[in-house]
Amino acid sequence: MSGNADKTKFSIRVDTELLKLADHYIADSTVQNRTELIEDALRFYLGFLTSRKAEDYLLQSLSSVMTSTVRDSENRIARMDFKLAVELSKLAHVIAYTHEVDGEALRKLHLKCLEEVKRINGAVDFESAYKYQKCEN
Repeated sequence: MSGNADKTKFSIRVDTELLKLADHYIADSTVQNRTELIEDALRFYLGFLTSRKAEDYLLQSLSSVMTSTVRDSENRIARMDFKLAVELSKLAHVIAYTHEVDGEALRKLHLKCLEEVKRINGAVDFESAYKYQKCEN
């Protein structure tokens, strides 16, 4: 604590019950008087406000970084999905051109693939399709 030369005197109005509670804590704490209690409380509260500002700043910074990271990831995934869709389209056209499949067989195949992809949650693998086509189930 600094001496009286570095202090400014001012008066405040405080709720009577709050002052009684403060006096009770003065009797049970390390502070010796109301001035020390008010100084400690003010330091604590100002530290709290400062840390809250720092926390808000850090949360805003973190949010900005996370938003940017998610946006970049979404863009990369979208570009990869587009490239995969182009390759899948090329395969579909080659297969459609080289194989004669009637409309009914195509409809049945669509329903079978839809059910399978739902069942395996999209984890399609060539080996399973090969075994199915060769009737090795």
